[in-house]
Amino acid sequence: MNELDIPILKTSFDLYKTFHEYRKVVPKNDRFTIYERSENLILDVVELLIEAGYVARNNKVTILEHASVKLNTLRLLIRLMKESSTFDTKKYVTLQTIIDEIGRQLGGWIRSSGLK
Repeated sequence: MNELDIPILKTSFDLYKTFHEYRKVVPKNDRFTIYERSENLILDVVELLIEAGYVARNNKVTILEHASVKLNTLRLLIRLMKESSTFDTKKYVTLQTIIDEIGRQLGGWIRSSGLK
């Protein structure tokens, strides 16, 4: 299985690439605090999505919900970076658009994986 064949993983990969490109504009005092924490959250979400792709259906929802919590935490940290002028509005909107898409895909995956 090629992980990038799964749409949510491709979108998450794109989020990381975009976020990583912004590293060079992040002030040094934010780079090793909120930026690094946000970067780690993106990687955590990617890891959880890969894990969810391999586990049995009855364990999948728990992992996906954990990924959703991490994604929402990331959403808040990105907003905080905009509010503290770490990111300008354009970068903020770009990142939030990608995060919103991941959220929609994740919600769909959670709904389709629910036990009935």
